[in-house]
Amino acid sequence: MMAKTPETTTTASRARKTTATPRRATRPRVAPDAPLDPADLDQAVTRAHAALGKRQADDGHWVFDLEADATIPAEYVLLEHYLDRIDPALEQRIGIYLRRIQGAHGGWPLYQDGTFDLSASVKAYFALKAIGDSVHAPHMVRARQAILDHGGAERTNVFTRIQLALFGDVPWDAAPVMPVEIMLLPRRALFSVWNMSYWSRTVIAPLLVLAALRPTAVNPRRVHVHELFVTPPGKVRDWIRGPYRSVWGHVFRYADAVLRPAERLIPEKTRRRAIKAAVDFIEPRLNGLDGLGAIYPAMANTVMMFRALGISDDDPRAKAAWEAVQRLLVNQGKETYCQPCVSPIWDTGLAGHAMIEAASGPGGIAPEETKRKLATAARWLRERQILNVRGDWSINRPDVRPGGWAFQYANDYYPDVDDTAVVGMLLHRDGDPANAEAIARAREWIIGMQGSNGGWGAFDVDNSRDVLNHIPFADHGALLDPPTADVTARCISFLAQLRQVEDHGAIERGIAYLRREQEKDGSWFGRWGTNYIYGTWSVLCALNAAGMPHGDPMIIRAVDWLRRHQRADGGWGEGCESYEGGAHGDYKQSLPSQTAWAVLGMMAVGLRDDPAVARGIAWLGRTQGRNGEWKEEPYNAVGFPRVFYLRYHGYRQFFPLLALARYRNMQLSNSGRVGYGF
Repeated sequence: MMAKTPETTTTASRARKTTATPRRATRPRVAPDAPLDPADLDQAVTRAHAALGKRQADDGHWVFDLEADATIPAEYVLLEHYLDRIDPALEQRIGIYLRRIQGAHGGWPLYQDGTFDLSASVKAYFALKAIGDSVHAPHMVRARQAILDHGGAERTNVFTRIQLALFGDVPWDAAPVMPVEIMLLPRRALFSVWNMSYWSRTVIAPLLVLAALRPTAVNPRRVHVHELFVTPPGKVRDWIRGPYRSVWGHVFRYADAVLRPAERLIPEKTRRRAIKAAVDFIEPRLNGLDGLGAIYPAMANTVMMFRALGISDDDPRAKAAWEAVQRLLVNQGKETYCQPCVSPIWDTGLAGHAMIEAASGPGGIAPEETKRKLATAARWLRERQILNVRGDWSINRPDVRPGGWAFQYANDYYPDVDDTAVVGMLLHRDGDPANAEAIARAREWIIGMQGSNGGWGAFDVDNSRDVLNHIPFADHGALLDPPTADVTARCISFLAQLRQVEDHGAIERGIAYLRREQEKDGSWFGRWGTNYIYGTWSVLCALNAAGMPHGDPMIIRAVDWLRRHQRADGGWGEGCESYEGGAHGDYKQSLPSQTAWAVLGMMAVGLRDDPAVARGIAWLGRTQGRNGEWKEEPYNAVGFPRVFYLRYHGYRQFFPLLALARYRNMQLSNSGRVGYGF
């Protein structure tokens, strides 16, 4: 497994700079519809290129903060109290962060200005109480009342109730039956972990051990939150209430009632064998200082599992697991929060595309300097391509050779095709012969990962047994990794950019999938970015790269949708509410990332000179700060729709630079066509 170099372990110190509010440039007042002057366009691209270039690490990679909601930092505080490894100064900084992001409704949302979320609010309240906040403090009173008004802690989601069970605040019966014996089930069994997504497998495996052993947190300060329950936990008889998204939910609810007493009849020998199977699954995937699955919930569960198994904190496995969690902390001086994971491969790929676009063409910005920067980035990326580990994806594709990239610094068992396609397109455009073998292996792996319906999921193949999303444990509805339009589009873009004749069939199957997935309004759903603007941009880039005529009805419908959602100021914006039944493509303000996606999508299908594109470019030019950066506070991505949202701090920089530079290059080259997949 790859370990971080000293340069790659300073995520917090480097990324801290990304939160600074850019100073606004002083410009003459212009009408919102006025096009961006060519000189101003040049200046905007130059400033943005320089600003992004400065953020590159010495070893060649870029990494920005990845921020979630209150849940992860609150869980980190509770983890310290579970273990009795409390760092008071650190917890005080986390407390400042949690208090700042408390909503006007008294609780905590899942994204900026979002509605009250019960589970996030219970965890945040619990964490603040553990830190030492008085229950009589005004912010705690407001939070407690909001929680009680929304049904109390007994109505939280499964993961929150398990957290409460670990602290003895609810009985373990508050959680659905998930016997550790499922680790013994073969791939063909419906409830096998191999039929779940990568993130579910890595989170569930140590959690099943905890549920079997039922440990109790050390909790040295004896902090509990009984005051958050409308009904005392001992009197609650309906812990599992859904949400039931189909008749299967009701079926599994009754199955849970049958299994609960039956679980006690499992022989002790079988239970020990199942726990061993869970540990045997986890240990090869511990991933050194990058942690199991390189995602916080799996890493934290592993730390607690080792303690529950009686493994010393000084054991090398336990030490590495604990340090992996520590590396997710972002110290911003007065505040600290914990990231759900880190995003260096993704950030480096996106930054590279923006930098190379700005440096290209007859008026390229600092082309020689940029070439050197990208050579360093390409070398860094090549060193992290996963070539020798057959990860969990190989269960469904045993004959495919590995060749992908992960999202994080190291996560060899779990590369993803989205990162792989983005990196592959960058290395191909870079043109260095040293990249040839890496590109070939990436192409081979991506072709092998195409699903039976023509689409691509992020980490697995045909991970689509939707019935699993209806078991009580999956109340978040995100147990699976089915194909999605945005990931499929990226794979098509990569394969089409390579222009290899033998890939035509795979591309055609992918396009057929995208045609089926187009929404009635003309947009495409964005599984991993917010939301329909992201999905529509992704697909338009792919259709162009694949040579689809720009007059194709699905392209026309998509462009019409983008035009309809342009805001009066010339920009575009979309909120996370669109994942929750809100309007597609709408928000209360224009945002840099969404505006860039919209104009990039339109330029991809030959509309560089469209007035809507000109207005969007002008908006990006007007809103850039003097330091070459943009400000974007709202969340711009999603981990799990309706459950977990993300704010990529780098998006506000990558995509506006890419959009402005592409607009400029198409003007200078007199070419009406985008020649790349991204």
